[in-house]
Amino acid sequence: MNEDLFRVLLVNLATGKGRVELIPGRSTAIGGSGLAALLFAAYGDPGRPWHDADQPFILAVGPLTGLFPLMSKTVSAFKSPYHNQYTESHAGGRSALALRFAGYDALVLQGRAVTLSCLNIGASHLELKEAGFMAGMNALAAGKVMRRMFKGNSGHRSMLRIGQSGEIGSAMACINVDTYRHFGRLGGGAVLGNKNIKGIVIQGDSTYPLPENKDYPVLFKKVHEMVTATDMLRKYHNLGTPANLESLNELQSLPWRNLQQTADSQIEGITGERFADDTLLRNGACSGCPVGCIHIGYVRERFEEKDNRYLYRQVAYDYEPIFAVGSMLGVTKAFDVLRILDILEKVCLDAMSAGVALAWATEATDRGFLSAKETLVPLKFGDAESYMTAAMHLGTGENEFYRVLGQGTLAAANSYGGADFACVLGQEMAGYATGEVFFAAQALGFRHSHLDTGGYSYDQEHKEKDVDAAVSFLLADEPDRCLLTSMVSCLFARSVYSKEMLAECLKVTGYPELASNLEVLGEKIRRHRWQMRFATGFNPDEITLPKRFYKVSTWKGPIDAAYLDTLKREYGRRIRQLVEKEV
Repeated sequence: MNEDLFRVLLVNLATGKGRVELIPGRSTAIGGSGLAALLFAAYGDPGRPWHDADQPFILAVGPLTGLFPLMSKTVSAFKSPYHNQYTESHAGGRSALALRFAGYDALVLQGRAVTLSCLNIGASHLELKEAGFMAGMNALAAGKVMRRMFKGNSGHRSMLRIGQSGEIGSAMACINVDTYRHFGRLGGGAVLGNKNIKGIVIQGDSTYPLPENKDYPVLFKKVHEMVTATDMLRKYHNLGTPANLESLNELQSLPWRNLQQTADSQIEGITGERFADDTLLRNGACSGCPVGCIHIGYVRERFEEKDNRYLYRQVAYDYEPIFAVGSMLGVTKAFDVLRILDILEKVCLDAMSAGVALAWATEATDRGFLSAKETLVPLKFGDAESYMTAAMHLGTGENEFYRVLGQGTLAAANSYGGADFACVLGQEMAGYATGEVFFAAQALGFRHSHLDTGGYSYDQEHKEKDVDAAVSFLLADEPDRCLLTSMVSCLFARSVYSKEMLAECLKVTGYPELASNLEVLGEKIRRHRWQMRFATGFNPDEITLPKRFYKVSTWKGPIDAAYLDTLKREYGRRIRQLVEKEV
């Protein structure tokens, strides 16, 4: 364990060779998000397009990975096919611990494999195995094949794979991680597809020594008790994030039918309680997490039309996918939601972007911008069967329309019309129609994610329209989240991992310098990430909000257009100021 050096595995996919580099910078980058930005600055090229073979695909973990509960996430970083700018996507599962037990802080993929391949890495091996026979294979089938191809270390092994959407370059293509988790947003699956990588196997086949001082086990026990005794984390285990559906519906903040409504009495069919009572099989957990927030339901289908035998499949669900293919599409039966998600899992599309895109396509059909000539199947809000077919078409790029839609809802709207009702905030919106602060926050956030800041919670707690207070909140909230995504912690644990607690954890694990400098480091990492984003073309002045967002009503009443525009303008100005100021 070295306080300043990162151990990074660099793989040249064109040659199938790799090397380990010891890279300085932990004292300023920490790991995770900070390390990813450092590595993109070293190996990426801001001026080249996302599909340039030499653009890196990066996986990074943090200094506390494997040492404390819920330090269980991996950061992926790449130039996104969605907007051709630097971005991150985060995932749980076993990937973080597998990378740690393989002995690496990060994995960097460069170049492009000669043919479709799977990469298998561990502490002392690297194998690039030709897998042309897997072309066109869905992500679930690919996982089964990979488990046969690369045996051993099942408890410390992580498997990443893409589906058809990644192979065709869809900007909505995600990366399946260990079946139930994903690098979901902004097109990481297309980046791997462009590199001719169908899957990555990370074998955690070495050991990772625990700190030998007596303070470590004492602090671990304290953190574990805090995590398991916290009411918020207990909520994540029980009903999980789907519990938010009913409460947001009551607040008139849940998007329905392409955000034409923010509440609907049919919520009863897709509440957290309904999913738990009718569909839940079991809970799962990421490695190193005692909470178990992964909720796994089931779908079934007949083997043949007149056969009474059924095939059962397990499908993970949480709030965002239920919103995206449930309320956003007007689908109000829990099993129908899971059936659509099952298709999206196979083709490996980000459920949030796909659901919002199909909601736009449905309204565009209603308004005459599209017809069955483009959609191939009549789209109607609430029609789960049609959405299952459309989801498959979107994931496989069945025709020109679906290939364009796969590049983003606004890309399709620019070609076919209907931009005014495209529910895009930088990328397809998350499921929080809470008001002006959230709309501005997701539109201009670093990842265009609801988790970049707590804008959605600010809307629910503040009725007043104070631009300076709202923007100051967004800016003050981000550095602490950067610290957590650099550690890399699950953000569900942010109430446990305060800066003081993070400092204690770092001290007992051999990082006293990091522990004493967290306030400064959070700001440095935040600034560096934004520098990478601006260097690759981000301009907050170019982000526009479709008119649909100005027609929303919440518990606070109709959206105030002037307030929203002023918020967006001021937030963008102050983000730019962060990047440009001298430090």
